[in-house]
Amino acid sequence: MSRIANNDPELTHRLTRRGMLGVAAGATAAALLGAAAPASAATTVPTTGSAPAPAPAGGRGRPLLPPGRLGIQLYSLRDKVGTLGFAPVFAELEKYGYDEIEFAGYTQGSAGPITLPNLRRLARNHGLTPIGSHVGYYSDDPNAYTFAQNLEKVLDDAQALGLKHIGTASGPFRYGSTVDAWKRAAEEFNTYGAAARARGMKFYQHNHSDEFAFAADDPKVRLYDVLLAETDPDLVYLEMDIYWAYAGQFRFSKRPDGTTAPFEPLDYVLAHPHRYPLFHVKDGVSDPTNEYGYRMTDVGDGDIDYQRFISTVTHLRGQRSAHHWQTEHDTPPDSLSFARRSSAYLHSLREKC
Repeated sequence: MSRIANNDPELTHRLTRRGMLGVAAGATAAALLGAAAPASAATTVPTTGSAPAPAPAGGRGRPLLPPGRLGIQLYSLRDKVGTLGFAPVFAELEKYGYDEIEFAGYTQGSAGPITLPNLRRLARNHGLTPIGSHVGYYSDDPNAYTFAQNLEKVLDDAQALGLKHIGTASGPFRYGSTVDAWKRAAEEFNTYGAAARARGMKFYQHNHSDEFAFAADDPKVRLYDVLLAETDPDLVYLEMDIYWAYAGQFRFSKRPDGTTAPFEPLDYVLAHPHRYPLFHVKDGVSDPTNEYGYRMTDVGDGDIDYQRFISTVTHLRGQRSAHHWQTEHDTPPDSLSFARRSSAYLHSLREKC
């Protein structure tokens, strides 16, 4: 039986992200929110309240997150964007204390069309900086909106939105899972990175857990290491999805022959801090019975030690404000509640004295 038929959450996440915001959320979101009026600047969303001010969770020092660096991947809010539109969603994010947004599509479903200049202006009006966007790597459709099929259009749109980063959440599996297959994909990533740099942007790849598997033709080689080694560090950057990296740690701590091969996601960042301008802050409750080792939850409700992870990265010399931290939940039961609660938790973290 296929992984999709088995409701594999990682594969479903990768596949559904491609068509993400162009599709309305459907009856479930409508039932949650009630009939939504056509989106406009005047459209409002049922408020869930501004982000609370909980007691500091990590000490009494300055905020752990650098000012202006908290964002959200809008894939987490696709149901609200797809029914109500960007305007009311941005209004809520402004109330919750977000500084940045990362796109996973530029349409708003049943809320109606919106131009890229208007989308950029709308974000600015709510104090939100568009920082990046996820676009597909390749498709069998020669006219698809992907890096492989439509590179110049992808970069044109990113420039229109004023993005500093433009990337993909697709894994480098276009040619398979061998070392040479990943070298070939890495060379294409280098091409996209050079084209992005020529426009003043950084190209990046966002991981899931499969990137940490071992090469099909060499079980001693981790595929993620091939990606790092074969891409030009001045052209290709990484967005570590911290949740999926720890899921990869759980899944691939042993080689196919059973020998141990542990790794620590944070060590990749410490070895190459300049290559990780963006992070996905996604949390999970530890569950060894789950294929991925975790059950996804709101940030702060899980077992990933974000006090340690963020503190370690931001205390590297010259790295205090070098990174952007985007909250995300692939399938939140209540997307606005997720956005609000995750922001409140991250704002509560303090540097330890």
